[in-house]
Amino acid sequence: MNRLRSYFLAPAVFFLVLLFVTPLGIILGYSLLSRGAYGGVELPVTVENYLRLFDPLYALILIRSVAYAAIATLVCLLLGFPLALFIARSQKHKTLFLALVVIPFWTSFLVRTYAWMFLLRDTGLINFTLQRLGILSEPLPLLYNAFAVVLGLVYGYLPFMVLPIYAALEKLDRAVLEAAADLGARPFEALWRVTLPLSMPGIRAGTVLVFISCLGSYLTPDLLGGGKTIMIGTLIQNQFTSARNWPFGSALSLVLMAIVMLMVLSALRRQEDRL
Repeated sequence: MNRLRSYFLAPAVFFLVLLFVTPLGIILGYSLLSRGAYGGVELPVTVENYLRLFDPLYALILIRSVAYAAIATLVCLLLGFPLALFIARSQKHKTLFLALVVIPFWTSFLVRTYAWMFLLRDTGLINFTLQRLGILSEPLPLLYNAFAVVLGLVYGYLPFMVLPIYAALEKLDRAVLEAAADLGARPFEALWRVTLPLSMPGIRAGTVLVFISCLGSYLTPDLLGGGKTIMIGTLIQNQFTSARNWPFGSALSLVLMAIVMLMVLSALRRQEDRL
């Protein structure tokens, strides 16, 4: 049986090595080489690419990326939990509500980001409407700043928070809430002491999904930040394209991957401890 199991696992192991381990090894090798005169990589082997991460400029970009990802994750949680709770407790049209959450994925993320640019720019719909109503005399600076980046991240990754929380709330036994009410718990107290703790697996999964996606995002800060709000994903993309510094871009990619892996392992360990 063990030999038969090995035969069946062999194709999966082969593709895992081919599509994951091999590219990761190439990136690791690039990160230890030097930048070529015209791009690419060349000898000698060096760790300078990792030492550059301690430069205040790149450290600030990393801290900014973590801060923006954390803020966007928190906003997604504050918006996603009530929405998921509403959908889970809906007696009718539950499928319709879930479809409305998923529908944005049916269109290109790039197109949706450009749509926000048209809404937020000085002559966009928001500023135009507010000025026509006499609320503003000058347009608000809604684009090319931190506000626009966080707004784009929340809009883009909110469904990743809603769906895991909904899956956890959908499995919640209504009898538990009825028992809490029989024991004198008010609705808010039952929500805080019963519903919220029981939905923690979904909250934890949604938090990890949203934070990781926001941390590695490069399209949203590049378009909505306008080059003024650089995040780690944008920096990596620039190193591989315009700067043509593949070794430093590889080092940044590995550091970002290490941060993500630590988060995932921490979340899994907390889940096992609770079980």
